[in-house]
Amino acid sequence: MRSAALRALRNARCGALGSIRTLTHPSLSLRSKPGVSIWVSPSRHFSAPANLQNETYELGDGIDGERKWSTPLAKQLGEAIEATGPVPLASFMRMCLTADIGGYYTGALEEGRDQFGLKGDFVTSPEISQVFGELCGIWFVAEWMAQGRRSQGVELIEVGPGRGTLMDDMLRTIQRFPAMANSIDAIYMVEASPELRVAQKNLLCGEDAPMTESKVGYHSVCKYNALPIVWTETIKSIPIVLRRPPHPRLRTHLRPRNPNHHPPPPPHPPPPPQTPPPDFQLTLAQSPTRHALYLPESSPRYRALKTTVGAGALLEICPDASLYASDFAARIGGSPQHPKPNPAGAALILDYGPGDGTIPTNSLRGIRRHRRVSPFAEPGLTDLSADVDFAALAEAATRASEGVEVHGPVGQADFLGLMGIKERVEMLVKAVEGGDGGEQKVADVRKAWGRLVDRGPGGMGKVYKALAILPENEGRRRPVGFGGDVAA
Repeated sequence: MRSAALRALRNARCGALGSIRTLTHPSLSLRSKPGVSIWVSPSRHFSAPANLQNETYELGDGIDGERKWSTPLAKQLGEAIEATGPVPLASFMRMCLTADIGGYYTGALEEGRDQFGLKGDFVTSPEISQVFGELCGIWFVAEWMAQGRRSQGVELIEVGPGRGTLMDDMLRTIQRFPAMANSIDAIYMVEASPELRVAQKNLLCGEDAPMTESKVGYHSVCKYNALPIVWTETIKSIPIVLRRPPHPRLRTHLRPRNPNHHPPPPPHPPPPPQTPPPDFQLTLAQSPTRHALYLPESSPRYRALKTTVGAGALLEICPDASLYASDFAARIGGSPQHPKPNPAGAALILDYGPGDGTIPTNSLRGIRRHRRVSPFAEPGLTDLSADVDFAALAEAATRASEGVEVHGPVGQADFLGLMGIKERVEMLVKAVEGGDGGEQKVADVRKAWGRLVDRGPGGMGKVYKALAILPENEGRRRPVGFGGDVAA
C-alpha cells in the first residue's frame, strides 16, 4: 500500500506549469525573494468519534493509539505524507478529486449514490431546472446568428459535464433552430470520471448505445441528429466552447502576502456539529517552492498587491483556471503561435466567485450531503471547491489572444433575466397547470426559478456569475445576456 501511495503522490507532485492537467506547488509569496508556503499535513485528531468507528481504517498494526483514517484514500495520503513530508494543497485537492483509487469523481462514493441531486452532495443549476440549459442553448444560437450563421463546422464542448443534463437541455433547445442544429459537426465532453462518462452517454445517446475507445478518447452517437460525441480528458481544437459550474474542480493555491511574516494557516471555521473531524490540516512549509518566485510576478494584479495588501494576508491563485481561459481565447481569437485570420466561436463561463475584481481568499470548502464540512475530512467522499477569480480569467484570456474580448462577469440572476427566464417560466407554467398534479408542478417550476435568480445573501443569482469570451469586434456588439440584442 505504501509503495502505491508514494507512486500516486509522485504523480500528483510532478509536472510543468504549462500543462493543464498537472499541478504546481501552492502558497506562493508575493515578493521576489523566498516566501512561506502552505502545505497539507495530518491533523492532530488521532481517532474518529465513536459514531464513525465503523467507517474508519487504521494505520499500523491496530495497537491502541495508532492513527485511524476516515477513508482508504485518507490512509493512502497519510502514508505518503509520513514518508515524504507535507504535500502542496493543489496536490492534495487533485488526489481527493481524481485519484485512481478512491477519488471523489473516480469511484469513492457509496454504491447507489452519485454526487448530484438531493441524494448526493450538491445540486447544480442545470439540475435545478431545465430552463437553465435551455437559455444556455439560446445563448449559443444567438452567437451563431451574430457570427454569420455558418452552415457547417460548428463543434460544441462542455468541460466537466456532470450527468450530461446541461448538454441534453441545450441540444434539445437547439433542435428548434434547424439551421444551427444542422451546422453542428460534433460534440466533445471533457470528463475525467469513467462513471460520469457512462452516465452522460446513457442520457445523450441511450443506455443501449455502444461506446468505443480510440487514441482520442471514447466515442458514441448522440440521439440528436445522430451527432458523434467524443469524450476526452483534454480540450480539442473546437470553435465553440462551453464551461459550466462547478466542474472540473480547479486546484487552488494559497499565498501569504509577506515572506518575512509567518502567519498561521488560514483560519478555516471549525466543521459544524455532527460532522466528521478532519484527517489533515494546513501547515507552513519550511522552504519556498520554485513557483513562489514566478507566479506573483505573472500578473499586474498580483504585483500591485505588494503595496495594497497588508502583511499576512492570504490570497488564492489558480493557474489551472487561467490556463483554461487562455486556451479558450486562443481557439476563438488565435494566438501568436497559431494565428486565426477570422476569429470565431464563443465561450460561456458560469461559476461562483467575486465579480468585483477582488481576488478570492480562504474560500476553500468541503461539501458533503448538502452541508459545508471541513475540506480535510473524509478525503474522496467530500467534494472540494473554491471561488473563481473572474478578473484573472478575463486577464488571462485577453493576454492569450488579441483576437478576443471579454464581457462580464454579471450575476447569474441578471444573465438569466436578460435571457428571458421569466417568460420561459411562464410558458412552462401554462404547459403544466390544469393537468394531473398541476398545482404542485406549477409550484415546483416557480420554486426552481426563484432559486436560480435568488439575489439574497448566498443566493445562486448573486453568488454565481457569467462571463463571455467572444471574437474582438471593437465594442460594436455586446452579446445577449450581457446587455446586447439578438442579431438580425
